[in-house]
Amino acid sequence: MLGTFALYLALFGGLLSILSYLRAANGDTKRVAQGRIGLLVTTAGILTASAVLMTDILTHDFTNAYVWSYSSRDLSPFLLVSTFWAGQEGSFLFWALVSSVLSLFLFRYTKKRKLEAHVMPLFLLMQSFLVLLMTTKSPFESIYAHFPGQISPPEVPNDGKGLNPLLQNFWMVIHPPVLFIGFAATAVPFAFGLAALWRREYQTWLSSALPWVLFSGLSLGAGLMLGAYWAYGVLGWGGYWGWDPVENSSLIPWIVLMALLHTMLVQQRTGKLVRTNFVFAILSYLLVIYSTFLTRSGVLGDSSVHSFTDPGTLVYGLLLVYLGGSALLGFGLFFLRRAELKAGVSPMHWLTREFALSAGALVLAVSAAVVFFGTSLPIVSTTTVDPSFYNTMHIPIAIAMSLLIGYSLLVRWDQEDGMFLKEKSWKHLASALSAALGVGVLSTWDASYLLFVFAAFFALSVNLELMYMTVRGDYRLMGGKLAHAGLAVFFVGAIVSGLFNEERTMMLEQGVPQQAFGYTVTYTGRDVTEGHKTRFTVSVTKEGSGRELHPVMFDTENQGVMRNPDIESFLTHDIYITPSGLEQAEADASGTIVLHKEESVTVNGAVIAFSAFDMTSHDASSSGSGMKVGIVLDITKGKEKERVVPTVVMGGGRPEYNGADSKLLGTRIELKGLNIGGMGDGRSAVQFTLADRGNMPALAAKETLVIEASIKPFISLVWVGTLLVLTGFVLSIQRRKRADTV
Repeated sequence: MLGTFALYLALFGGLLSILSYLRAANGDTKRVAQGRIGLLVTTAGILTASAVLMTDILTHDFTNAYVWSYSSRDLSPFLLVSTFWAGQEGSFLFWALVSSVLSLFLFRYTKKRKLEAHVMPLFLLMQSFLVLLMTTKSPFESIYAHFPGQISPPEVPNDGKGLNPLLQNFWMVIHPPVLFIGFAATAVPFAFGLAALWRREYQTWLSSALPWVLFSGLSLGAGLMLGAYWAYGVLGWGGYWGWDPVENSSLIPWIVLMALLHTMLVQQRTGKLVRTNFVFAILSYLLVIYSTFLTRSGVLGDSSVHSFTDPGTLVYGLLLVYLGGSALLGFGLFFLRRAELKAGVSPMHWLTREFALSAGALVLAVSAAVVFFGTSLPIVSTTTVDPSFYNTMHIPIAIAMSLLIGYSLLVRWDQEDGMFLKEKSWKHLASALSAALGVGVLSTWDASYLLFVFAAFFALSVNLELMYMTVRGDYRLMGGKLAHAGLAVFFVGAIVSGLFNEERTMMLEQGVPQQAFGYTVTYTGRDVTEGHKTRFTVSVTKEGSGRELHPVMFDTENQGVMRNPDIESFLTHDIYITPSGLEQAEADASGTIVLHKEESVTVNGAVIAFSAFDMTSHDASSSGSGMKVGIVLDITKGKEKERVVPTVVMGGGRPEYNGADSKLLGTRIELKGLNIGGMGDGRSAVQFTLADRGNMPALAAKETLVIEASIKPFISLVWVGTLLVLTGFVLSIQRRKRADTV
């Protein structure tokens, strides 16, 4: 009851604030105070609703249908908190909560710049829409209303359904909140852009909006990075970006924000690209709403693992109406002012920085368009776009982007100096060419990959030199260079880890070491952890040192068998192991062991491996005729090793089997049969028994863990690159903040 009341209070406060600010913007300045009261009321309502839902979650109030649907008593405290944003209703409330906190900072920011009456109502309109959605699909619906006729008071469920097993991970606590901060922040440049069109201030709005564009890019980019690392470290398919439609729908607005950032810099320095900036500011927010529609409407239910279920006709309709209304408001105002949006009349010369930044923004726009097309295709067609489509399309895009990153820093603002470019670029071109030739010698001479390597190292070389020159002064001035260097490092990591990636399917019989990528890989056992998950122990060693990896498999109610990898990270590479399956076979009841060549069996702690055939005595036999073949069996027990070679003589009549004694086993190995599949064939098999088995314990069950093992060279550069990009954003924000206070 209190939570529902708080939502309606928040909606009332938001509408009061919007109407009051609108009247203040039209000249009734006394209404500003009323607008601020409405802002406080809506913020208080959202905070109260959030506190009520969190209390319901932490106290396991399963009379709340949302709490029952997404939480359970066995969840850890952190995962329990994360159920706040695990479902549709809770995530809308969290988005509104973040938005309300941002609104308080935005209020102070706009008040200082005398923009409060124009910017705040636009931002609060977006926030109020989130509250409206929650009044139609409430996080406070009771379990009795949710299941009418199936459960009634005073009956209360003992436990909830619990959190989706895929979401029961540390990153669930961090990734969604950061992403929602980014979603909420993109509304600010949109509000500033519309306010500028409203006020007919087509140049001055840039300085006010630019810090918020940087903050939006930082938070949304951080959310994307965390999601990529989550996918890499938990989902088990070996990559960090699968071009899932819902992943893409969050990427597209970030790309457009990056285009906006660069064109805003061009307008600030030259007065050009005025219309372009308004278009990008409007699109960046519209694409967030479009992303919300894709994720929440259920239209991608069959093509994305991230999609929510169908929210119902009313919410579906509201999302469409709001998307259309926002587009109408933004572009309607833009076209109304279009004739007044005049930029500099002189054309851009290709030897200037403004040309390079404009070209970079165009490349980013093409990238966004490609991803938008592939992401939206499932809405209008039954087919989905294969990830290879995005990879193929983005190779030339990434090449162009990298070349422009380097080129833009080698030319000057509004100065056409070809000699300067020539003097500055030759050493960077030489280093890039050397890198490309190195990759060609070591991996591939594929032209597209070599050009990609060349472009990425060119961008990296230019930015590293300029960073070195800048760091000796004010480090905050190197934000842009650091971000661009980070993108180049990311590209290098993506190229190298992709080109030199090695993969192998391995069948690890328990206790039997195998070699892969220069490492000794041994499956040593398994146990059951919390949540009925099977955790395997795989030892990975090299030259006597190493560690144990613990990949996991578990059954889920709806998604089938889930597999979590484990990773050993080094400076130069990652070892990545994902479990594929577990094969078990009980020992033969007759005591006969069938062992294929290059396989092994565990017998009471000793591992017997059929290693090879011994043909050194093939012309000698006890009868003086026939061919003698040795069966090489390597036996390992603890640190002790032994090689036993029973033999078989073939030729003329029936085969003559000769056993061999094993000191480690304390028994004799008696051959019973041999099937030779062409000597070198891996399907050759030997049958044998152990003599005096009555004095020995029963054979241990044969168990084989099937894994997908891979080695990913310099994958760390992907993460280092993204961190450098985000650090560059932080430095740029500090620089803008400092300039604002001077």
